[in-house]
Amino acid sequence: MNASVFPAARPRPPFWRKVQDRLVAGCSLLAVAMAVGAMLWVLGTIVMRGATVLGWDFLTNPSKPYGLPGAGIANALLGTLLITLTAAGMAIPPALAAGIWLAEFGKQSRTAAALRFCANVLMGMPSVIVGLFAYTVIVVPMGTFSGFAGSVALAILMFPVVMRTTEDMLRMVPDTLRESGLALGLTRCRVTLQIICRSARNGLITGVLLSVARVSGETAPLLFTALFADAWPTRFASGPTANIPVLITEYATNSPFESMHRAGWGAALIITLVVLAINLTTRILFREKKA
Repeated sequence: MNASVFPAARPRPPFWRKVQDRLVAGCSLLAVAMAVGAMLWVLGTIVMRGATVLGWDFLTNPSKPYGLPGAGIANALLGTLLITLTAAGMAIPPALAAGIWLAEFGKQSRTAAALRFCANVLMGMPSVIVGLFAYTVIVVPMGTFSGFAGSVALAILMFPVVMRTTEDMLRMVPDTLRESGLALGLTRCRVTLQIICRSARNGLITGVLLSVARVSGETAPLLFTALFADAWPTRFASGPTANIPVLITEYATNSPFESMHRAGWGAALIITLVVLAINLTTRILFREKKA
């Protein structure tokens, strides 16, 4: 076909190309500035309001009803730690196993496709629905709120995140490593666990830590399951358990007293610092090293 049939494209004048380039660059910078500004605004507000109540007594004393001196958030901190660690213990091992199976053994099977679909649905499901589910299947039959029920709800939220992260990290490992291990006579299981998982270790740990950071501030599931109690979490499996997210909700929205509002801001500052520390530590320790 004769190329002369098609007219040559007319180049745009350099002036308009520069204008469009500057316009796109300016819009990008504006979007970044808005995102960073909003984050700094939120963090600044939390720091200014929460730093006024921080102190040793605030961090080591348990919460108390209004009017009693020496109130703190130590019981809520301990309760949050117990709930989160129990949830991690229930969710992480099976989620890692499921992710390994999807990446190395299931791959394109129908079972794998169904599992990925269910995981995607769970990842997009509102946490309040998960909390209502845990309330129905655990709290109602037991006849009491409990920290264990809260752990089950958080474990359901953690499972799909860890599973999909594990699959994605393992798929990034080059196939040459798999072929080399098999060529040396190793079994498929040993190649997966000793070579592939070790190569993707940083990514796997990053996914686990980020999933823990995500659920550590969830409030809706704990309102339906763990609730709250002004006591140390000695009845973790059989009674309401103090935790930071519900303490913030109760103190900041359901209390008319200014001192409890300040305590809520202090608790918000603590949980914000914990989540930031987990994210920063993950980014620093497991960042890609330049060759």
